Amino acid sequence: MATRYWVVSLPVQNSASTLWNKLQDQISKHSFDTPLYRFNIPNLRVGTLDSLLALSDDLLKSNTFIEGVSHKIRRQVEELERVSGTESNALTVDGVPIDSYLTRFVWDEAKYPTMSPLREIVDGIHTQVAKIEDDLKVRVAEYNNVRGQLNAINRKQSGSLAVRDLSNLVKPEDIITSEHLVTLLAIVPKYSQKDWLSSYETLTSYVVPRSSKKLYEDNEYALYTVTLFGRVADNFRISARERGFQIRDFEYSPEAQESRKQEIEKLMQDQESLRSSLLQWCYASYGEVFSSWMHFCAVRVFAESILRYGLPPSFLACVLSPSVKGEKKVRSILEGLCDSANSTYWKTEDEGGAMAGLGGDADGHPYVSFTINIA
Repeated sequence: MATRYWVVSLPVQNSASTLWNKLQDQISKHSFDTPLYRFNIPNLRVGTLDSLLALSDDLLKSNTFIEGVSHKIRRQVEELERVSGTESNALTVDGVPIDSYLTRFVWDEAKYPTMSPLREIVDGIHTQVAKIEDDLKVRVAEYNNVRGQLNAINRKQSGSLAVRDLSNLVKPEDIITSEHLVTLLAIVPKYSQKDWLSSYETLTSYVVPRSSKKLYEDNEYALYTVTLFGRVADNFRISARERGFQIRDFEYSPEAQESRKQEIEKLMQDQESLRSSLLQWCYASYGEVFSSWMHFCAVRVFAESILRYGLPPSFLACVLSPSVKGEKKVRSILEGLCDSANSTYWKTEDEGGAMAGLGGDADGHPYVSFTINIA
């Protein structure tokens, strides 16, 4: 599928069908690998020249905004599909692949009545797309919030022993709690384990001999238990810290552990539910935004063609997708089909003309031209 298209309009001298046949003939002879399609634009309401000039000032800015929203949704779709490992689905407009929708564009009269003023159509499209963008922000924020909570929990469960949650590493039988005895959890640097085993019994008085047991080890630290009299626990903490051993606060609670487990399960369910609903919403909303964008492009071609070629409207609009190598040749063909006499409204930026830059491309051309990147 091509991802970069030119939308152009050429001034018609005699008949659009004659010009179309000439263009097809030239492309097939000199750039046969360039896809070429008619871009069917209905007779829209022209209004006054002043209103068209005022509208043209906003067209490029609005196009940048609408195109940006479409790409934002597409990138969100790609991320959601990647995270879930699902197979990438082709983006569509009501089931029609987006490249086919563009190259076989049909104006939706029911949604955008052609008798409506152009400003009304453009403002309506902008408002609709802005609302979808706002909705996207809310939905993505909700999804990212749950995802962030899960990531924070996962970091606690998989980080260094110095900071991670220890509840899933400690079993009930590892902890002794009685009227006089307590079990502490010591975080010992991996390469200081011999030092710990030879010294923990002497860090303070009333430590139960041979009570230390290793429960877990990671790349940096080892987790040990040690049992001692409760009244010397604070002294033990101080002495341990002086020797480079960290005593972690820990209270074994089956209820808290079960509650944490349920919290994680609920967050995982919420994340999957939000991911799935967000992905479906993105599929539908992308189609809506893309359709709005193509209608906007049709208005843009129409308005710029009137300003470029004058009244009454007489131009041929088409869509091409030349290769990078073939761009220069296709530009030459398009310029060869333009009659400069019919381009009196057009001047390049160097000439300081009022119509400069309307074509949407960095280089000036004697015809309306702008680029659509659909990916």
